[in-house]
Amino acid sequence: MAASNSSKIVVYGAIVANLAIAVSKFVAAGFTGSAAMMSEGIHSLVDSGNGMLILFGMNRSARPADERHPFGYSKEIYFWTVIVAVLIFAVGGGMSLYKGYQYLQNPAPLTDPTWNYWVLSLAIVFEGVASTLAYREFRKTQGEQSFWQALRSSRDPAVFAILLEDLAALVGLLIALAGIFFGHLLNNLYFDGAASMAIGLLLVGMAVFMLKEAKGLLVGEGASPEVLRQLETLARQDAAVAELRAPLTMYLGPTDGILALDVAFHDHLTAVEVEHAVERLQTAIKARHPEFRRIFIEASSLADSTGAARH
Repeated sequence: MAASNSSKIVVYGAIVANLAIAVSKFVAAGFTGSAAMMSEGIHSLVDSGNGMLILFGMNRSARPADERHPFGYSKEIYFWTVIVAVLIFAVGGGMSLYKGYQYLQNPAPLTDPTWNYWVLSLAIVFEGVASTLAYREFRKTQGEQSFWQALRSSRDPAVFAILLEDLAALVGLLIALAGIFFGHLLNNLYFDGAASMAIGLLLVGMAVFMLKEAKGLLVGEGASPEVLRQLETLARQDAAVAELRAPLTMYLGPTDGILALDVAFHDHLTAVEVEHAVERLQTAIKARHPEFRRIFIEASSLADSTGAARH
């Protein structure tokens, strides 16, 4: 529950920051006619809507299990992450590319860029704060992995999607700032439009990455090889276990996983001893990996396992 609350704080912070930034960017774009600033305004507005969708998905995924959904609704967060990625691709990336292309076809005269510089500078500060909050939350699950490894292995869209959006927003702001600055420095109308298209390409690339990651989680991604090794080691440490097949896992949500174990116990154990061994395994695994809320252990004797293998 604490992790869920901290993830929500990250999302709320991103929504508030993006709404405030979007309004200021649209005002600056209205005064200056900058295509890059208009693209950045669209970018921030889309990010605000995406944050709301992620929040909606988090609330939907927290619903308890029912008769039609015995494993609960945890996967809903992944569905809404896919929707967010599609919106970034179509609305954020598509609109920015279109506005940039439109501006390159009919560039507007250069005007005083002071508004743009003020708004972009404030936006960089706000996005920097939002990115810091998201990165601090992300660091809690990063461990010894590199940034990109941890990003690809993260199962919490409320953290990795918001972090990606905030980082893309920072890069987009720098692109917009460079486009406006060099456009005025070199008195070249086309830098602004090119910056808008670059922002569009940045958003499209981010959306493709998010779609790929969300698809794996939605389809049913299993635990990492390291976690599988840890699960196998935990099981084999129990004196009652004779043989063990490779664990089968699937994540339904960021902190909601299923684990299936096929365990062959020693022949001399009684039914009561096997039952106690199963309970020990479940307790040991949940203590080390609490994300596996449902653990199914198929128990058999060593003789049964050997006979099945020979057959």
